[in-house]
Amino acid sequence: MTGIPDVPFADALTSPPGPVLDGGLSNQLEAAGHDLSDALWSARLLAERPEAVTEAHLAYFTAGADVAITASYQATFEGFARRGTGAGRAAELMALSVALAREAARRARAGGVRRALYVAASAGPYGAMLADGSEYRGRYGLTVGELERFHRPRLEVLAAAGPDVLALETVPDTDEARALLRAVRGLGVPAWLSYTVDGGRTRAGQPLEEAFALAADAAEVVAVGVNCCAPADVAQAVRTAARVTGKPVVAYPNSGETWDAAGRGWRGGSAFDPAAVTGWRAAGARLVGGCCRVGPSTIAELARASRT
Repeated sequence: MTGIPDVPFADALTSPPGPVLDGGLSNQLEAAGHDLSDALWSARLLAERPEAVTEAHLAYFTAGADVAITASYQATFEGFARRGTGAGRAAELMALSVALAREAARRARAGGVRRALYVAASAGPYGAMLADGSEYRGRYGLTVGELERFHRPRLEVLAAAGPDVLALETVPDTDEARALLRAVRGLGVPAWLSYTVDGGRTRAGQPLEEAFALAADAAEVVAVGVNCCAPADVAQAVRTAARVTGKPVVAYPNSGETWDAAGRGWRGGSAFDPAAVTGWRAAGARLVGGCCRVGPSTIAELARASRT
């Protein structure tokens, strides 16, 4: 019982209803008493409390998730360097994020879980490294080439660590999507590309038809969709992604609360309804789950709704 999946990830997307993703890793870690208030967010615990990361992943597998998204969203060479961590150690920590999720899958299997379990290596946008909320705005003033040079080295490290899929997630605009699609070429690991959106547009204001079309012919991309958006924005985006790309769609919104970058906290109440997964599936979603502020109990409800 190694935790290695029985079915390749890309094949799992073609077997209805499709895999269930986990929820917000950060809120699960915070619920366990860990302070994530600094710029590295959950990536800091890769160095300081790796066991806590494994336990958080295990909570989601036990709740019914089939896919664990690693604690590497905010893990970058540049971000670690600001904390005095050299490139070699930074690469070790990024690779560790995959190993910790794989260990959680092993423990879940040992504890009786009989589903195929997968590891998605998270690669957040450039704005996540800035830790100022700019991943919800995009348009950083960088060229596509500059963004590609930022993303490629850590994608190489994550791919070499052996995940089942790369999660190119919370992408706010089409420039960064172009960079990521270039950076992921030739790595030998499938990827999904998911935008953070506002209504029918990316956070930077581009129409979703244009945004999703970029990935339509990308061989490395096995799914395209949205994450870290309001639950109310999911159904329309899923329909658009399915129509424009013909690929399986990924959908994992946040709770509906709003991130206050200045105050480094969430505002508002939850609008996440696990029962909505039925409509997301009907619209074309094959990967469904939750993002920020969506915990294991909600993922358990979503998994039950998804599999009935």
